[in-house]
Amino acid sequence: MKLGFHTGYWSSGPPAGVDEAIAEAERLGFDSIWAAEAYGSDCLTPLAWWGAKTETVRLGTNILQLSARTPTATAMAALTLDHLSGGRFVLGLGASGPQVVEGWYGQPYPKPLARTREYVEIVRKVIARERVEYSGQFYQLPYQGGAGLGKPLKSTVHPLRTDIPIYLAAEGPKNVALAAEIADGWLPLFFSPRSNDFYKAALRNGFDKPGARRDWDTFEVPAFLPVIVNDDVEQAADWVRPMLGLYIGGMGAKGANFHFDVFARLGYEAECAKIQELYLDGHKAEAIAAVPTRMVEDISLIGPLAKIKDELAAWKESVVTTLLVNADVKTLRALSEIVA
Repeated sequence: MKLGFHTGYWSSGPPAGVDEAIAEAERLGFDSIWAAEAYGSDCLTPLAWWGAKTETVRLGTNILQLSARTPTATAMAALTLDHLSGGRFVLGLGASGPQVVEGWYGQPYPKPLARTREYVEIVRKVIARERVEYSGQFYQLPYQGGAGLGKPLKSTVHPLRTDIPIYLAAEGPKNVALAAEIADGWLPLFFSPRSNDFYKAALRNGFDKPGARRDWDTFEVPAFLPVIVNDDVEQAADWVRPMLGLYIGGMGAKGANFHFDVFARLGYEAECAKIQELYLDGHKAEAIAAVPTRMVEDISLIGPLAKIKDELAAWKESVVTTLLVNADVKTLRALSEIVA
């Protein structure tokens, strides 16, 4: 099992201590560094800035939102970063959710799976330096209409690699299957070893599709994993509760929240309903307090180091191939030792 460092989301500015953590992660032999975006900082600029100070780690987006850029613009960024990093770039893509897609980017959200499929096909054409012609439901190149002067183009830049790895973020079974069918990896946000069989079946459905790109031996699953070392488990859980309260309670809407569904499948439907009701009614503190510790433990490694080491075994036996952690230098060192 490999380790990766996730730089996390920005709040009012860049996360504190990230330069030191990236340097230490590379020194410890971590496989990769990842940057995120939502509706504040973007993921490409920090990755280029921080990545310029590294030499060996892979540099990935987790995730680059489809609606933020056209497929060709994303492919241009991928080509550029792959050159600048010496072939270390990984393109992590995700559809995001309707709140961000329609509220921030002003783009339609329906049919995210079909949209993702078209998007990836175009990106691969650009990276392979093909002359790009595409007639899909969501994307047409050249554009149909307008001045009528568009013509098929191919990248002026020759790619360093003609097949840059593409990973897809996904939570539902159909999305996970799509990742296994058309991508080189899957980026789960809230993975639990207890749901391993569920996701294994979804991945198998994708691998079994005609023309699937990868198989069990060549497919990557880097999973985000909160790690909090603290002798007091409840105090450790308190660091993770706000994130779960936000994602379960505040993302999407009732009946349209994919994060809610992840935890409902783990048996927390009643708890999720309570968290969501409190959060949407404006009682955020109460919603966060309603996140049970056992829910946090399902998707995190928290508590004393000995407990974390024992629970790590279940992650090593799962479909996950890389643990993506966002932690301070001390925790990175401790985790590196126990994983090794």
